[in-house]
Amino acid sequence: MTTIDLGPLGAVLSPAEPGFAATAGRLERLGYSTIWLTGGPMTSLAQVTDAVRATSTATIATGIIPVDSFPAADVAALYTELEAAAPGRFVAGLGGAHGADPLTTLHAYLDDLDAVVPRERRVMAALGPKMLQLARERASGAFPVLVTPEYVGRAREQLGPDTTLAVEQLAVLETDPERARALARGPLGFLGQVPAYQASFRRMGFADRDIAALGDALVDGLVVWGDGAAIAGRVAALREAGADHVAISIVAEGDPTLDQWEAVATALT
Repeated sequence: MTTIDLGPLGAVLSPAEPGFAATAGRLERLGYSTIWLTGGPMTSLAQVTDAVRATSTATIATGIIPVDSFPAADVAALYTELEAAAPGRFVAGLGGAHGADPLTTLHAYLDDLDAVVPRERRVMAALGPKMLQLARERASGAFPVLVTPEYVGRAREQLGPDTTLAVEQLAVLETDPERARALARGPLGFLGQVPAYQASFRRMGFADRDIAALGDALVDGLVVWGDGAAIAGRVAALREAGADHVAISIVAEGDPTLDQWEAVATALT
């Protein structure tokens, strides 16, 4: 068995937010069992340590450490440090390999971690079948983002019962459709330019015209918007399809507020 218990509900937090470590402590008190730190804005692995120190029981996971930016030796040192200070609370989420052969890069990176960071404490960013296979073979979990419940069902089948499927779900707390979709198009406009995401959208059945124009069908399929009940409905659909853990990423005008995090936690717990 290589599953990992992340609890039912996670929160995705950017280390670029002012006072992010203190926010992690507040999210823990609201009932979020795992705090995921986004890797793109991460400037130092010490930010992971800051989040661990600011919390007491929550799992702190990286979602994800880009392997092209942080050497495996540094991640191994971080794991060793945190295992001594807070045993069992750090999960290394890994991905972000580029170049001609990303899978070879990831395998080599994992080879370098094998002696220090066990498979049971690793999750992989995963969208396509090859990355899901890598997660199944060399980690304890997969962590896809911008996916539908139908995708989750297929991923569950490929991963089997012994690999944790954690899903990042973007959410907009806004009931006005025009306003909500405008906010959702912010991250979609950025990530939707990445070829790997475009390929994933096509595999999920979205048309090229919707991908190019960020059409309503694409927005509504990948980003949940509305009130707490709407978000709870999407999370329930993901869990019914096979997700073990759902991590909410609030999309807002500016950094999410504590009131928004509390509204989501109340709706989901």
